Amino acid sequence: VQLQASGGGLVQPGGSLGLSCKASGINFSIHTIGWYRRGLGKERELVGNITPGNSVTYADSVKGRFTISRDNAKRRVHLQMNSLKPEDTAVYYCNVVRLGRTFWGQGTLVTVSS
Repeated sequence: VQLQASGGGLVQPGGSLGLSCKASGINFSIHTIGWYRRGLGKERELVGNITPGNSVTYADSVKGRFTISRDNAKRRVHLQMNSLKPEDTAVYYCNVVRLGRTFWGQGTLVTVSS
């Protein structure tokens, strides 16, 4: 199982950025995919996840600003981030749980700063 997150970068407060997670080695369409983040000196926290049926859960801190979607044909999950704040600065990871084992992508850094 491999997960590859991409799309991170530097963005100004109030700006937008889109991340993508590409999965391989799994039957992608039947798995829930999660997005997590870890800020400097902080614990890793759930950003949100999307089920095979496209049900999405978000952390309270990102509700109304972030949107998660999936494209099963391309084996990708997207995280659209709008109205970004400095406190959104973190390394963002995608994950999947398969047969009781959790797999993580390598992470992509998002920096929100003026």
